[in-house]
Amino acid sequence: MNKALNETLSILIAQTIKSKANKPFDNAYKAVLATEKAKYVQGFLAIAQMPYEPIEHGWIELSDASNNDSVVSIVDPTLPHLHKTSQELWYFAAQSFSIKQLKAIIEESKEDYPEDDPLPIYGDAPYEYYGDVMLGGQEYLAAYQAAEAKCKELKESQIEYK
Repeated sequence: MNKALNETLSILIAQTIKSKANKPFDNAYKAVLATEKAKYVQGFLAIAQMPYEPIEHGWIELSDASNNDSVVSIVDPTLPHLHKTSQELWYFAAQSFSIKQLKAIIEESKEDYPEDDPLPIYGDAPYEYYGDVMLGGQEYLAAYQAAEAKCKELKESQIEYK
């Protein structure tokens, strides 16, 4: 199920945090810190455009505490840089973190690997292969495969319309 992308809030938060192109994980990190009832999410994005390949991406998801913390919407602070509408984007979550979890992971990463960027977060080994890359656990592989299937579907539907 593709959760609803809140385009208006995505653009507003992008402006608030001064989001940057090609920095989805940093943008999502800044956005989660600036947004109540949000979780930081990593996974893949399928876009209705060439080359129809899954893109590793980060965003936040807002929950509704009055509705058992069910996810209400996706907020993508990188949206203004994608130049696409919600009808052209599909999000496939691999993992999500609360603000508290995220801060703890980043703090530990900075201590253990000060020369490396702490984002994105891949979890613990063993890692799975997806595409030509070996990062992330089983949940990453599952999200990648779902995004890959959507990309294939989008590509095939584009060929049919020509």
